[in-house]
Formats: sequence, C-alpha cells, structure tokens
Amino acid sequence: MRGILSGGTGTPKLLQGFGDREDLCIVVNVAEDCRQSGGYLSPDLDTVIYTLAGIVDEKKWYGIHNDTYATYERMVLLGYREPLIIGDSDRGTKIARNVMLERGMKLSDVTRLFCEVHGIRAKIFPASDEKITTRIKTASGMKSFHEFWVRDGGKEEVSAVLFEGIKDARMPEASVSHLSQSKWIVIGPSNPITSISPIVGIRGWKDMLREKRVIAVSPFLGRKGFSGPASNLMRGCGYEPSPRGVAHIYKDFLDILIIHTTDTEFKKEIEDMGIEVLMTNIILSTQEEKQMLASFLEGVL
Repeated sequence: MRGILSGGTGTPKLLQGFGDREDLCIVVNVAEDCRQSGGYLSPDLDTVIYTLAGIVDEKKWYGIHNDTYATYERMVLLGYREPLIIGDSDRGTKIARNVMLERGMKLSDVTRLFCEVHGIRAKIFPASDEKITTRIKTASGMKSFHEFWVRDGGKEEVSAVLFEGIKDARMPEASVSHLSQSKWIVIGPSNPITSISPIVGIRGWKDMLREKRVIAVSPFLGRKGFSGPASNLMRGCGYEPSPRGVAHIYKDFLDILIIHTTDTEFKKEIEDMGIEVLMTNIILSTQEEKQMLASFLEGVL
C-alpha cells in the first residue's frame, strides 16, 4: 500500500503518473469545502476523483472535461451570479453529495460511493469527516480560501492562516486502517500551507508520520511555486517560498525531500536539518514527465 497526501492541483498531476491502482491510499484536503446553491463543494476531493476517472478538466484542474454551463448561465440571466462557477455535470456531483450528507452519510462513505460509480480502484479518503475550514487573515480582514484566491486573486498580503474545526477533526478509521499497511507516505507537490497542513494538523497524523518513512515532492521550482497562491501564503506564515521553506514546514516528520535538478543551492541546508535530498525533474507538464517522476518515487519506495 502506498499512502499519498493530496491537494487539488500539483498532486493530481503526479497521480496521473502513478495511474489508478489498488495499492494507492490517497488522503485529500477538505479544508476548502463549502456549500453553494444546494451543493456541497469538495474541490480537492473532486479533482482527485475526476483525475483517476480520466475526466478532469486539465485546463483548470477543476471540474469535468467538456462540461456545459447551462445552469450557471441561466442563473446569471436571472440575476444571480455564483461565487464559484460550476459546470452542469460537476454540479450533479455536488448536489448528490449534499443530499447524501444531509441524510446522515459520512463524507468518507460518500467518497467511497463516488469512487465505485467511477470505477476507481485506488482508495480515496477525505482528511476528515468533520468540517474543517480555512481562514486567511489579510489586511482587509479574515477570508475564506475561495474569497482570497478565486474572488480576489490571492494578491493581498497574508498575516496568518487558520483552520477552524481542526481540533475536533479525526482521521476516518478506514483511512488509518489502509495507511497502517504502508511503510511509506508520499506528500505530493501540493500547497504546504492550505493543502497539506489541514491534513497533518489533524490529531494523530504527525504521530503516524513519525512512525513511517515520509517522502515529499517540492511544489517549488527555485523560489517560485508551480501553481496557486503558495508563495504568498508561505511568506504570510513566516516561511521562505522555496524548497528550503517546505523542508522547514515538514521537518518534524520528513525523511526525504525531492527537489528539482536546478535547485542545488538549497540541498546542503536541507540536509543539515537531517532530511535526505534527492534531485530529479519535478516539472509535470507532460504525461511522460508525470510517469517519470512516479517511477523515480517507486525506485525510492
């Protein structure tokens, strides 16, 4: 069994390199979940599911490929513009999830059902069945992740990132059972602040990680993040936006950090933290690059 921690952009690209396999247990960030227009949005979970089902929209890394937007367009015509634009088929996923949750199903059970419907063999779990919500402190006040990133473009200076509800959150028992079978856990190249921290901050996670061999793929090329607002969020939380900053965030439990071949300047200082550094191409622009990085990781695992 291979344990993988995932957000909604960088790590799904790596998952394309691994492919849909029974020996993968993927734990996904849910701190960006919210309700909108009768649907329960779990953006990172849906991206991972759609990726392994082969239907993800790779232009946006959100939603379903070739989806239509008739419902959204009709609502705009009637005078209501949703904060988050959702395609028609993707909306069906979110409405169905909301109905199932309101009927008393756990998020992990709904996720298992959706995986079965899509014929996915990998085990996919939300980080928690309990609600966790990202709050980003900026000069103009506290914002949700979607307000900060989608609405406002992630440009405002950040002074803190909080995760409401994380003290009461628990790991789903089934995910713990599967991860107990894995000697290694891979932290994918997702945002360390708002994708991975809401997972490892849940009670019990860091203890588990200290008992495993943990390998992380840097989401930075030099001092530039591959996607999203990672750089701004890292600075706001007091970390350099670089592989060195990633190592500082994960140092309590990280054994190996994979960095790009050109990032030699960070190697020694990271190794001085007691973390092994391996270097390879971590750019995931093509399917060949994704498969090469997955094969590199398999060689380490």
